[in-house]
Amino acid sequence: MAVKLNQSSYEYAMRLIKDGKVVRDVRDDWSEHQPSTRERNKFIETHGFAEYRKWHLGIDDEEPENKKDHYKFPYGDFVNVHRCAVLTAESRAGQYKYTDIELAAAHLHGMLDALMEQHSGQNRDR
Repeated sequence: MAVKLNQSSYEYAMRLIKDGKVVRDVRDDWSEHQPSTRERNKFIETHGFAEYRKWHLGIDDEEPENKKDHYKFPYGDFVNVHRCAVLTAESRAGQYKYTDIELAAAHLHGMLDALMEQHSGQNRDR
């Protein structure tokens, strides 16, 4: 399997985080927060694979672009970046030795944690 970093998706995720389009959840929430098969299919039907691609940090060159198996390491729910998804992607990429994806997810993780720290600091000031 030739899985590599989807650079445009990584850049899209960074923009979403900078724009505050995030869910500040915990690691184990992804099993409940991830879009269902039905939701993924509906998203593809409505928006196409070009938009679906934006929500995955990895792409598998051995799978056709018009199949969901081509897209790996989701990081959100088609609206927001989920911290739990980023943590899951970081961990799984590390397990499979996809270093470029692991490092990208680690960077997103750091951005999310900094945003959480900034947010909690603002709450203390109130």
